[in-house]
Amino acid sequence: MIYNAPDRKGRFGPYGGAYIPEILVPELDALRVAFEESWQDAEFHVQYQDLLKTYVGRPTALTPANRLSEALGGGHILLKREDLCHTGAHKINNTIGQILLARKMGKTRIIAETGAGQHGVATATVAARFGLQCVVYMGVEDTERQALNVARMQLLGAEVRPVTSGSQTLKDATNEAIRDWVSNPTDTFYIIGSVVGPHPYPMMVRSFHNVIGEEVKRQLNELTDRNTPDVLVACVGGGSNAIGLFYPFINHPEVQMFGVEAAGEGLDGRHAATLTRGAMGVLHGAMSYLLQDDDGQIELAHSISAGLDYPGVGPEHSWLKDLGRVTYLTETDKNALAGVELLSRTEGIIPALETAHAIAALKKIVPQVAPDSIIVVNCSGRGDKDMQTIMDNL
Repeated sequence: MIYNAPDRKGRFGPYGGAYIPEILVPELDALRVAFEESWQDAEFHVQYQDLLKTYVGRPTALTPANRLSEALGGGHILLKREDLCHTGAHKINNTIGQILLARKMGKTRIIAETGAGQHGVATATVAARFGLQCVVYMGVEDTERQALNVARMQLLGAEVRPVTSGSQTLKDATNEAIRDWVSNPTDTFYIIGSVVGPHPYPMMVRSFHNVIGEEVKRQLNELTDRNTPDVLVACVGGGSNAIGLFYPFINHPEVQMFGVEAAGEGLDGRHAATLTRGAMGVLHGAMSYLLQDDDGQIELAHSISAGLDYPGVGPEHSWLKDLGRVTYLTETDKNALAGVELLSRTEGIIPALETAHAIAALKKIVPQVAPDSIIVVNCSGRGDKDMQTIMDNL
């Protein structure tokens, strides 16, 4: 089977689509056309790639993690260092691409949602780079545990609007951003931060993050004379860093892929393990797996990691789960904290709490694979933003 998704209606199997208010239909149609035209335009790619090189700092390193491999008793672990991107995470790959589309479409105002704050910082950064007004919605709970990123966004000139509804986290920030977009469709461009939302966002965000996996192919060839690893590992909240790593390898069946969700306090307690414990439903404009009760009401998600604290997931991940192409695991808050310590003390790299879930899962993955397997882990972000939470909980 050759994987080729989404279809022209933005469907990944039964997932995806565009469940949106009528007022946004022409805006999304215009966005889809602008993206498709740009993605076929050599000049757009020249500008995009130049910014990735001279502003973002790509290509990011593929770092051998020899002491981590030794500590885990096998495998040749390599870290894809998205933490080395400007702003400290993979998120800027996408915001650079979307800000170029916003300018192409003549938009003058940028809005975004953020949980951990890394997407908010990346959006505020590119808005400042191109001189556009920027408003970022962020749940009150997240503004408190990610205060450093709030200060960064404000210094960059963005207005951070705290959201007090619901769980006061990422889901509610997204709700408010969508309300803003519905009220101001003409001049406003909504930079969605993950592979979620209505078509064309999941496809578009994936395309801007493909650079992660494509770089891994070239870098592996330089290091090992191979173009493919044996195993890929990435954390999954909405799923953008994971799909950026996975997508270039999906049609290579010899490559095993593991996505790692947040089990929070445990799967029988508060968690954010959408693919593991969720069911099909519609949230924020797309059909996907969701955490919901028996009446179809969205349940509150929980993770120590603000970036994984979301009751939905990208529709493409839902489809990849159903196909069995990606294996989705879970790790608890406690295990994620242990993952922070493990990577910090073996490799001198302090990971974001999101990334730490992927590091923690290596204890399950390494014993399952051949001892000489090449394992690439996406180091999706650095841990600066999480130091207060880490100190409070370790």
